Amino acid sequence: MNNQNFKNLKMKMMMGVKVPMTDNVCLSTNIYLPENNLPCPVILQRSPYGTNTEDMVKEAVKFVQEGYGVVLQDVRGRWDSDGEWYPFINEAKDGYDTLEWIGKQNWCDGNIGTIGASYLAMAQWQTATLKSKFLKAMAPKVGYSNFFHDWVYTGGAFQLAFNLRWIGIQMNTKTNQLQYLWLPDDNHLKEIMNHLPIIDMVNKAGRNSKPWEDWVNHSDYDEYWKNLNPIAENYEKISIPVLGISAWYDIFLQGTLNNYIGVQSRGFEPGKSNQKLLIGPWMHFFTGNEQIIGDVDFSENVKIDIFQELLDWFDHWLKGKDNNTNNEDPVKIFLMGKNEWKTHSDWPIPNTKYKNFYIHSKGKANSSNGDGILDETVPINDEKFDTFIYDPSDPVPTTGGTGPAGGPVVSHVSSGPKNHLQIEKRKDILVYTTSPLKKNLEVSGPIQMILYAASNCLDTDFTCKLIDVYPDGFCLNLAEGIIRARYRNSWEKPELLSPGEINKYLIDMWSTSNFFYKDHKIRIEISSSNFPQFDRNPNTGNKFGMDSELKIATQKIYHNESYPSHIILPCIE
Repeated sequence: MNNQNFKNLKMKMMMGVKVPMTDNVCLSTNIYLPENNLPCPVILQRSPYGTNTEDMVKEAVKFVQEGYGVVLQDVRGRWDSDGEWYPFINEAKDGYDTLEWIGKQNWCDGNIGTIGASYLAMAQWQTATLKSKFLKAMAPKVGYSNFFHDWVYTGGAFQLAFNLRWIGIQMNTKTNQLQYLWLPDDNHLKEIMNHLPIIDMVNKAGRNSKPWEDWVNHSDYDEYWKNLNPIAENYEKISIPVLGISAWYDIFLQGTLNNYIGVQSRGFEPGKSNQKLLIGPWMHFFTGNEQIIGDVDFSENVKIDIFQELLDWFDHWLKGKDNNTNNEDPVKIFLMGKNEWKTHSDWPIPNTKYKNFYIHSKGKANSSNGDGILDETVPINDEKFDTFIYDPSDPVPTTGGTGPAGGPVVSHVSSGPKNHLQIEKRKDILVYTTSPLKKNLEVSGPIQMILYAASNCLDTDFTCKLIDVYPDGFCLNLAEGIIRARYRNSWEKPELLSPGEINKYLIDMWSTSNFFYKDHKIRIEISSSNFPQFDRNPNTGNKFGMDSELKIATQKIYHNESYPSHIILPCIE
């Protein structure tokens, strides 16, 4: 954005305004207003990361240029705001109090919209449950749905790289405290992520973090998490139109999808029938201008003006403009492979055909050089199981995917679309691949892996990844999932394994949208680790986060008539 665009803009600024909450704690608030045409609709953004970053201020001024007021606020206990910082717990009430304060100012016309990404998206959802009459529309970007299931843990496994960087290190004071990547080896995040026990990792980094301790100590879905009132359990309180923006390789992808579906099914008007989705092939930090993402060039087609999407949304809901916002298909997604934006009437896409693709082998599916096959044929009883050794001291390194949401501070942790050609040579990854496709196939929607497996340990993990294998050998990761064995039947009541017993595991691999061209192959990878995106399961069955010892596990993956392991793919015809 060129600063000269604002040269003749007449704008009023009120910086560091102390907005009182109902408990008399004051939150520092910066206000940007057009000098003319007041009162006006207002855009609110509440952040724990400071409200004077250049990108945030530029976006605010751009909204002012379009006739909006903008309010940027430091959340409680961060930066210039008073009070005590603890993540999540104050955002609903503080956001509501702020909306009520803004709505009563003489420069606000009573119409408020909210924006913001990640934590800022979560704050919007939390506030929306309290139903301020002034809140008319939201546009959360990369937002959560449940603090346990798609923030701190996923499939019961701890989101190590993200959690350590965010709550363990950065967010334990009023201002950001980063662990720079040029620090000595012993103080480097790579070294800290290997430290055991996990509960002591933040001390290794020279920090003290009460939330870290709480998160590690509450590894089951217990009252600690439920008392945070996750939006996934409160959709019936939502009546706000929402434009949810996310990315196929984002740590909060599933949260955005859950929220769209949840408000549509359980919310009420005008929100219920006015939910929209916008999902591109990006990672957590994106502007919409990126073309080369990870190892993939998605062509010029991928570029999109996200600010214009926001402006159209708020012009309709806050200004009443007839700009076709409510006449368009509500779902706009980027179809990878074909590299095109597609619109749909709903999500999941209506008339999706869910097809089972079964795994097969002669017992030697280890690595991409093994004999693993993937096809639509149900296996027969004499198929031999596959075996691999999971050694948590030598875990499968994270290669692309949906985490961590850390930007340059954890740039050494791989994320996004990446070539899996080399990683698939490991013997602790089972690889199952189709023959070259005889015709094109679009896979767009939710993906699940049904896995039948046994371990010789009391607890372990199983992972699955979906891959598009190009004719030239390039192997593009599309979707991934993990399940901690003790949570195979319940998130609230973990059950340890009986060594050697075959169990059924459902691995939620979230969603993707990809066009498999003719002569490409569909592949899945099965293993037991994805480190450091997720913590290494020590295989001991002990209380989470307390182990200093690691145990090697022998894993058996079954695929026969009695135990037909398969992936369920959403096929668009």
